Amino acid sequence: MDLDKTGHAKEVKSHSGIKRRWLLNSLSFVAGILAITIAALSLWSVAYYYSSVTTNLTKRVQTTAKFMNRFLNKSYVDFYQNAEKITRDFADKDKLDLQIIDSYGRIMFSSSDLTSGLIPATSDVEQSLAGQSIAVFTGRNSLSDERVMSVSSPLYFSDGRIIGAVRCVTSLKTVERQIITTILLVIAVASLILSLVIISNRYFIRSILHPILRLNEAAKEIAKGHYNVRLEKEFNDEIGELCDTINFMSEEINRAEKVKNDFISSVSHELRTPLTAIGGWSETLMADGLGNVNEAMHGLEIINKEAGRLSQMVEELLSFSRIESGDLKLRVEPFDLCGELSDAIYIYSDILRRESIELSYEEPDEQVIINGDRDRLKQVFINIIDNAAKYGREGGKIEIRAKVENGNAAVSIRDFGVGIPAEELPFVKDKFYKGSSKRKGTGIGLAVCDEIVRVHGGSLEIQSKLGEGTTAVITLPLYVPPTLSAIDS
Repeated sequence: MDLDKTGHAKEVKSHSGIKRRWLLNSLSFVAGILAITIAALSLWSVAYYYSSVTTNLTKRVQTTAKFMNRFLNKSYVDFYQNAEKITRDFADKDKLDLQIIDSYGRIMFSSSDLTSGLIPATSDVEQSLAGQSIAVFTGRNSLSDERVMSVSSPLYFSDGRIIGAVRCVTSLKTVERQIITTILLVIAVASLILSLVIISNRYFIRSILHPILRLNEAAKEIAKGHYNVRLEKEFNDEIGELCDTINFMSEEINRAEKVKNDFISSVSHELRTPLTAIGGWSETLMADGLGNVNEAMHGLEIINKEAGRLSQMVEELLSFSRIESGDLKLRVEPFDLCGELSDAIYIYSDILRRESIELSYEEPDEQVIINGDRDRLKQVFINIIDNAAKYGREGGKIEIRAKVENGNAAVSIRDFGVGIPAEELPFVKDKFYKGSSKRKGTGIGLAVCDEIVRVHGGSLEIQSKLGEGTTAVITLPLYVPPTLSAIDS
């Protein structure tokens, strides 16, 4: 129970770890972009609003100063009277404060009724009285202790002497409130975007993690030996393909497990039969001695026959083991293929005669020289002839032909037995496959033969029709002697 709890805790930790890493990686990127955007928009809004106020004040000051300089400043009295009238009649006094400054920097008149004689003492006034055409100041007003922006422009007598300055002042409270509102709006939009990203990421992660967790659980069940586990494919994406792959893997493992169990059962049965015969006749001969010579000879023949069967089975198993481990070694040399085929036929001639199976063998007049391992290929011929005798007994006939065609050696071994069903024919060379046949055998003979022929550069083809028999065709490349120039080099 503790192990289950520990395992579950690890699974939850892994789950949250993936989610945390995903959110951290994706959100840090999005949050970084949003932070840069907020900073950029904040700077832009500050620059935009301040620039707008500066432009507006500058236009007002320029218009007023140009008007007064051209038409109203012919004398000091004229200047004084017009300055009072302009400030008194100023239309936007609720938004701006229009001031007329004398040459000493004191406020003469103000649209907001500031007490005359006050000195703003800001840089824009000093600069405009010093002769600079337009001067701008942003900071705290010493008179009201609030943040303001002011723009000043000099006023001239008709002879060109500076008589004072015209000044526009506005409070930055409204502007800064607008700037803060804009920044807060940008932050709210960014927060909304970030929230939507988090929600969409959580949904996306859930759509990824939950199927992965199901895949993990299915893999654990398969690892425990529950090969009937099947995953439901929800989406046609990479995870859906992974579900198909795991389902296919489960089916293949289940099939391989069944084949393995069938193979073990088959081999056990195949080994038990000859061992029982050998053991039984050995006990009989030891108990009876050679009192009955005919019976003794019959028993020895059975022992010899069953020992041969055991030897062939062991050789098949050893060859299969070497093939599976990639340790199949060949002693390659040029030799006459028909010689090894004749030896294999001779080994089986007495057996076939006793089984009342007629054997016909047709070979070419000349030698068929190939380059390969004669013992391994003889093993192939013996195995296929044994299959023909085993499965073609009802036909009572086996035909073997060897010939040369298209630069290859071809050996065909045909029986006239029951044949192989069409649906089983593609699998007859698979390891452990026995199909619907009830005959004795391990199911690895043809798989071993196919691999031996393949490593010789040839092919093994099985042709069959149900009720008409089976033909095995072995094709091997002919031996090509090296040329003189190749030997010299």
